[in-house]
Amino acid sequence: MIRLRPFVLALAALWCIAAIAAAAQAPVVTPWVWDLPDGFPMPKVPADNPMTAEKVALGRALFYDTRLSVNGTVSCATCHLPELAFTDGKAHPVGATGAAHPRSAMSLVNLAYSPVLTWGNPNIRSLEVQALLPMFGETPVEMGLSGRDTIMLAALNATAAYPRMFASAFPSEPDPVTLHNITAAIASFERSLISGRSPYDRYRFSGETTAISAAARRGERLFFSEKTECFHCHGGFNLTETVDHVGKKFVEFEFFNTGLYNLGKAGRYPYPNEGVFAVTGEDEDMGRFKAPTLRNIAVTAPYMHDGSVPTLDAVLDHYAAGGRTILAGAHKGVGATSPYKSSFVKGFTMTARERADLLAFLRSLTDTAFLADPRFTAPAPVR
Repeated sequence: MIRLRPFVLALAALWCIAAIAAAAQAPVVTPWVWDLPDGFPMPKVPADNPMTAEKVALGRALFYDTRLSVNGTVSCATCHLPELAFTDGKAHPVGATGAAHPRSAMSLVNLAYSPVLTWGNPNIRSLEVQALLPMFGETPVEMGLSGRDTIMLAALNATAAYPRMFASAFPSEPDPVTLHNITAAIASFERSLISGRSPYDRYRFSGETTAISAAARRGERLFFSEKTECFHCHGGFNLTETVDHVGKKFVEFEFFNTGLYNLGKAGRYPYPNEGVFAVTGEDEDMGRFKAPTLRNIAVTAPYMHDGSVPTLDAVLDHYAAGGRTILAGAHKGVGATSPYKSSFVKGFTMTARERADLLAFLRSLTDTAFLADPRFTAPAPVR
């Protein structure tokens, strides 16, 4: 039998006590539990910003906080209202200093599955990075924080609650109220915005055969047909081909020119809304914009990257014509003849019944429970 000397036993006991004490003092966070709808895969989450309940709660508070603007007048939620699927109902959102944005506010629904962000920049692929654009961007000014990040951090530190909330969300950091942690928390809240329980989802993925009308079922068949070509840009579980998730072998992100403009018969789009061309300078990228999800599309008017199409009826007119014709003015042109238009936008004819069916299908994508979900609405103001 092997006998251990008393001092070895004592050292072992001390080591056990130290290990137990260290474990007791280790940061405690609550892992995020995904509430995914039927048919939805697991979202990808950055390894350096894991989802936790504390981080999501902090991000929600920051998302609705006007302290994140130069003059305390706007928050992220000013342009992203939950009842409008996190859009704002305007063609051109207005920032803290009164400057209008040239592009409409894109829905934040299901951003956890989006490998690229913004309407026309293929290089913005992280929610943590994207959050910096409205906060510090100057063309146009949205939240107006350029050069004022220290002031903003001081305002958050001056509250009673935020230092505690940051400490809970980032417990291993001695001074957690940082810009990096602000964007990490906001990104975590945005990833939690999962919508997938519309009547169509209940019909298609949950087996509720009567969840949508006969008209909507006919509209679904038309939407996913070669006649309309809609599904090529708006297919899959998220009704957009620009998706990524756990288990996906390769990332898909696509940008399309839908023939919305054709200035000078040369395919140009109005500056500064020139799509991916503004980033690459390549002619073939002129007017190419991200095809967003169509989830909750009935509540996100006006449509297109610049909010220039007012209704779903007008959207159908645009695609049925194979591009928009503008007869007069600075934007005069025939979009259908643009040399850069996507081949999927070829035009089609539809009867009055088919139009009604397509509209019924699109309206069946409204997830009313999501739009009113108290987990996503404004929390009590942080004091």
